[in-house]
Amino acid sequence: MFQIEYERVQPGMVLIHVRGRLMLGAESHQVEQLVSRLLKEGERDFVFNLEGLTHIDSTGIGRFIASYNLILEVEGASLRMAAATGAVRSAFRVTKLDTVFPFFPDVETARAASN
Repeated sequence: MFQIEYERVQPGMVLIHVRGRLMLGAESHQVEQLVSRLLKEGERDFVFNLEGLTHIDSTGIGRFIASYNLILEVEGASLRMAAATGAVRSAFRVTKLDTVFPFFPDVETARAASN
């Protein structure tokens, strides 16, 4: 099962918690839909907490790429990944996307690295 929720942790910064399995299926659209909505609401600084994400496939990775592209279109907006481990971290490493997305060992470090 896939779950996504967010919290505004400071003005302009959103912490998005992603849990479960981010894979092929209708629920995977929630990632980019949430980012799009939050950008329209004025949010500019996104930290994805991947600690609870247990599985990801190419569709799931594609949702992060689509979200990143939305964020890049907005001046001053940024995205950081936090707490990815195991197979999830490996998936980003194998695809070399760990050189595109900034990864941090935990949420606090990612938050502190804001622009």
